[in-house]
Amino acid sequence: MKRAWLVSVVFLSLSLAAPGGEELRAAIAVRVVTPDPLLPVSGGVGPSTPATELEGELNVRALVFESGETRVAFVSTDFLGFPAVLGERVRERVSSVPAEHILIGATHTHSAPDCYGFPDGKGGTDADMEYLDGVCDKIASAIEEAASSLEPVSVRIATAKVAEGIAYNYYAPELYDRRCSVIQAVATDGEPLATLVNYAIHPEVLGSKRGVLSPDLVGPLYERIEAAGGGKGIFMNGAQGGMITADTRGPHPEGTEPWDECVRIGHLLADEALRIVAKARPNKDPELRCHWREVDFPVDSPILRTIINASPLGIADGDGSSLRARINLVELGDARILTIPGEALPNIGYYLKRKLGGRHNLLFGLTNEAFGYILTKEDWFSFDRYDYVSRTCLGERTGEILIRESLALVEEAAGR
Repeated sequence: MKRAWLVSVVFLSLSLAAPGGEELRAAIAVRVVTPDPLLPVSGGVGPSTPATELEGELNVRALVFESGETRVAFVSTDFLGFPAVLGERVRERVSSVPAEHILIGATHTHSAPDCYGFPDGKGGTDADMEYLDGVCDKIASAIEEAASSLEPVSVRIATAKVAEGIAYNYYAPELYDRRCSVIQAVATDGEPLATLVNYAIHPEVLGSKRGVLSPDLVGPLYERIEAAGGGKGIFMNGAQGGMITADTRGPHPEGTEPWDECVRIGHLLADEALRIVAKARPNKDPELRCHWREVDFPVDSPILRTIINASPLGIADGDGSSLRARINLVELGDARILTIPGEALPNIGYYLKRKLGGRHNLLFGLTNEAFGYILTKEDWFSFDRYDYVSRTCLGERTGEILIRESLALVEEAAGR
């Protein structure tokens, strides 16, 4: 009997029909999900840290596009990750958008409550099940509100490199993608409704050890976009694995606090995103299509298999030897958007962008699933520097499977 890791592709669905010429409509809705009282914050595998301070508010944001009979929802959540098992709860509570067209990602802040049910070392977990179910309700509510408030829009889409001082690669400083892609929905009066920023970065300026609950740099990013007239912001992370982190290397003026750096980086990224999209030509009737497939990934990592099997969320399917994740490909005008169910290393991100075939190629990392790093088999446990990212990768074949199945989805979409 062949093992499940040989990959089972379960479904492939193309959107019904949204040829060029159909009116594009959009809306965005926001919900605050800051826990009251504050809950412990999680930066990854292991126990959480009790939170004693709050900087900013945790949000979930839903941006819905519609063209013809096709609706697609882009959802961003201010968490380390939002596992598929929670995403499915959301989809079950939404009637206005097809479940397979709801893309749920995480900003990857390291200063938010645990959404996985990581073991706390005492036989339990710091995850609050009631709180997480309430978050699912609020995400579903945001999607339904956006879907019920759709209005005619045009879109501006642009891609360019951003300034230095925002991100760098902790393991290899220059090995990171400086390109930022921006999608801006503009109302008929010329005013932006929403600005989507797609960039690869770890929002971990504060981290999980300070006891501060926060959206980290993403909070100031949203505030700056709205204050500058860009409408409501929504951030979708990119291929930020291994380790594309916030550039806090300095030098800094005396008295600079970590939150000051969140503000500096968030504002700089917002300014750069608005600069990039400012001169893009509006498109009033872009084609909108959504494609998807579900893929099984083997779970060879002992650490991740333990987490999956022990989680009170019921993540494990069977013996936990495989994990199923949905991969989406969305076409919006001359943009191609591919979801990645985890933290892909930058070399994988570069390759996938090159193969997507759009004028603007976006990767939504940590979307529809968010378990660990995604490496190629050539990098997996090949050198000491990648020991941690290898141990917290599902397995040696994760990158290979992701690339193969993503490119198959791209090819099938092109031949529709």
